[in-house]
Amino acid sequence: MQSFSIKHALRLALVATAAVSVTACASRPKPAAPEPAPAPAPAPAPEPAPAPPPPTSSVIPGSTQDFVVNVGDRVFFDFDQYEVRADASPILDAQAAWLVRYPNVQVRIEGNADERGTREYNLALGSRRANSVREYLVQRGVAPSRISTVSFGKERPIAEGSDEEAFQKNRNAHTAITSGAQ
Repeated sequence: MQSFSIKHALRLALVATAAVSVTACASRPKPAAPEPAPAPAPAPAPEPAPAPPPPTSSVIPGSTQDFVVNVGDRVFFDFDQYEVRADASPILDAQAAWLVRYPNVQVRIEGNADERGTREYNLALGSRRANSVREYLVQRGVAPSRISTVSFGKERPIAEGSDEEAFQKNRNAHTAITSGAQ
């Protein structure tokens, strides 16, 4: 009978061990199936070229008025300087884009100076200003043959007066359309 009780004890131990194992497994949550990896995002589309500014309703695209109103035809310079200022770059970039869009248009860059200085000095300074604008436009794709330059020095002020406000307005380069516009 003793052998029966050892066998019986072993069976009970095995059953108890199995029961504990089953219970332990039953209390654990089943591991979740791995989620599929998200699909890779599509490559971003190339950025489109900047759109031209919306035209003013009564302005004909490609016209002189379109250029003046929607692009800007004048940039300004510091006293006794002819380098293109940082605030002139957006206007000149827009001029270059417009001129590239309308390849039949010819322009003349008119360099101007304030009334201070001699006539000869201001003519030379106006010429340097006009040529700076010309080079800027050429570097941005406008054919050099489409751009002429002239200096008016202090002879064509756009602001009357002998104060700093008038001087600032008169130190400029004006881009005038000479032919090819609508």
